[in-house]
Amino acid sequence: MRLIYVRHGEPDYAEDCLTEIGRKQAMAAADRLRDEGISEIYASPMGRAMETASFTSEALGLPIRTMDYMHEITWGGEGIPVNGHPWTLSDRMINEDDFDYYNKDWRRHPYYAGNAATECFDMISHRIDGFMAEHGYRHEGTRFMCETDEDQTVAIFGHGGSGACVLAHLLALPMPYVMTMMPYEFTAVIILEFPVEKGHYVHPRLELFNDVAHTRDCSRGLRIQQELDQH
Repeated sequence: MRLIYVRHGEPDYAEDCLTEIGRKQAMAAADRLRDEGISEIYASPMGRAMETASFTSEALGLPIRTMDYMHEITWGGEGIPVNGHPWTLSDRMINEDDFDYYNKDWRRHPYYAGNAATECFDMISHRIDGFMAEHGYRHEGTRFMCETDEDQTVAIFGHGGSGACVLAHLLALPMPYVMTMMPYEFTAVIILEFPVEKGHYVHPRLELFNDVAHTRDCSRGLRIQQELDQH
């Protein structure tokens, strides 16, 4: 199984839709994905993700299946010592606190204890495990029991935050670490491969990350929601 994750195109966050550049990126992404052998398309219910997915849906003649839990994550909460979102908070944990991810639980750090982002991560982790099980891969610890002999490729269109939660959970990495070390651009293509070995434990393989060659002529580089909100 190949799991293709695509971040939405450049958005108008206020209207929850794509900008003109975002639509160009989504069209380019559809052309990029045309020959990947995708058999199922899923998307966050939010407008910018659904609109991005619509171009690939039309190109491939496949319906879009809604994944309600893949909406963008929320963040913040009472008692968090500094203002910020998961990207800046995670960066501070690494660069200012020198947080020890090997021996400490990031959920207990003051930035994430009581933070809505932690609740979102746990919810998405639980739901994506159900999705994987439906496709023949039962998550056990840091590995997956393959219960299928079907080789398929599915695509999910989502967001920077919810996608980071999926990557962190499936790759068994700390979520704040992924937020800091693995950012990706609008309509970036990310591919995880799960070997088809029925009856055996397998591990996901990161086949491709942050592929944005298709947006060469319609990209403004890496940007996150908070940076765009400030303009």
